[in-house]
Amino acid sequence: MAKRWTPGRGPGQGPSAAVKRVLASRGGRGAAAVGAGMLPAPAFPAPGLWWFAYVALVPWMLLARSAPTGRRAALDGWLGGAGFVLAVHHWLLPSLHVFTLLLAALVGLLWLPWGWLVRLMLGGGPTVPRALAAVVLLPSGWLMVELARSWEGLGGPWGLLGSSQWEVTAGLRLASLGGVWLVSLLVVAVNVLLVVLLTLPYARTAAVSALVACVLLVGACWLWAPRPAQVHTARVAVVQPGVFDGAGSAGRRLARGEELTRTLAGQRVDLVVWGESSVGEDLTARPDVAERLAALSRLVGADVLVNVDARRSDRPGIHKSSILVGPRGPTEARYDKMRLVPFGEYVPARAVLGWATSVGRAAGEDRLRGTHQVVMPLANGLRLGPLVCFESAFPDMSRRLARDGAQLLVAQSATSTFQGSWAPRQHASLAALRAAETGRPMVHATLTGVSTVYGPGGAPVGEPLGTDRSAAAVYDVPLAHGLTPYARYGNWAVTLAMCALALLLAAEGVRSLRKPAPRPPVRSARTVRGSPARPGR
Repeated sequence: MAKRWTPGRGPGQGPSAAVKRVLASRGGRGAAAVGAGMLPAPAFPAPGLWWFAYVALVPWMLLARSAPTGRRAALDGWLGGAGFVLAVHHWLLPSLHVFTLLLAALVGLLWLPWGWLVRLMLGGGPTVPRALAAVVLLPSGWLMVELARSWEGLGGPWGLLGSSQWEVTAGLRLASLGGVWLVSLLVVAVNVLLVVLLTLPYARTAAVSALVACVLLVGACWLWAPRPAQVHTARVAVVQPGVFDGAGSAGRRLARGEELTRTLAGQRVDLVVWGESSVGEDLTARPDVAERLAALSRLVGADVLVNVDARRSDRPGIHKSSILVGPRGPTEARYDKMRLVPFGEYVPARAVLGWATSVGRAAGEDRLRGTHQVVMPLANGLRLGPLVCFESAFPDMSRRLARDGAQLLVAQSATSTFQGSWAPRQHASLAALRAAETGRPMVHATLTGVSTVYGPGGAPVGEPLGTDRSAAAVYDVPLAHGLTPYARYGNWAVTLAMCALALLLAAEGVRSLRKPAPRPPVRSARTVRGSPARPGR
């Protein structure tokens, strides 16, 4: 006979008396929720403990399922979400100061319904079918959180759980099928199955069977997922000048970039890529700088992709623009960055939050946005898809470029503000996911490291340039033909997750309608002596 589900009670909920006392107090339980939410952080670079992602959510879910009420479980979700955001983005603290805490608290609100959902599906002693349904519904709920916080105004899709698997071949194959979203679904599903194994003895057989099914599914994807066919290679050079601070840093950085580019003469490269904000002058207003870059193109025999961070002479405002420079100077190929970093490149609601510039490194003036993505044709026939900075975190942007015919994806970045933190490694790792999703190689070129290159399947090409390097490196980048299933069909995994949650809402709605209304209380009749009459007498 199936066990009856009773929230807050059931097998497997037997923490020690000391733990019970801690969790019974508001402060203790709140601190435990924040700490549990922080646990997944080491799965991301720099620690890069990718395997830890498959167990890191277990304490958080154990806490939420033990909540005495749905409201308390939702609070556990919020506090855990705040801890997650703070831990994964802790390197923002030197730049944003108190705004990092406010951002964590704000984005953490997205996990409110997820905490409630954990208790709904796993609280008490759920039936075996309900526990197995949780293996689908809880990952789907998590995916909705990731989808919501992928809005650039909330910091963009940085720290998606699936992106922790950037160096795992099986995870990259899953990404080629359903994007990073499908990988996140798998990681959360494994965590849910572990919670079932730990807390519901009567459901362990079903949980083990589900784990085996997950392993077989991943193995099948690893073996049989279609892969874009490699056609030929392109020789791409990355120029990383290193850290330059203080007065005149832009000019010294430009000079170092020129110096390193000259070393590429005679190496028969097809393209030279500089990092974000590598040029601090508008090339139209400074024809002398444009001619210096054109001379470099003639010297190495290849186009040079630079990134200009300057006030434009043909329109108002400051743009960050990828500009292709050929032997005759800047070409018509230009891409203006579309998705800007909150506080770093603009201040949201500046009239209210403008004071952030006085307590952190927030942008003193808002950059302006581009309007559309661009595929740049090179003189040698190579078609280039540029992205700038954290745009490499957005799966939809690289997918659009691949569908528009880009053969090579290039992300120009500058993480000099966050030297010595986890940020440079985290940022570089995103290129592996985008390459695997689209079946297009990706070059991640930075001013100060980490610069790296990944092939069409997400495998590394050559050696990366670390944050301690000032160098130019040449990579033989394999090019591929054809689209991956993700590039072709898009976010189907997200759609399935939405459908699963919609079915849950419909089922809960039907159940609430079928639930009999509470019977009105029966008033006791009184005798002539004033004493209540007993029912049935």
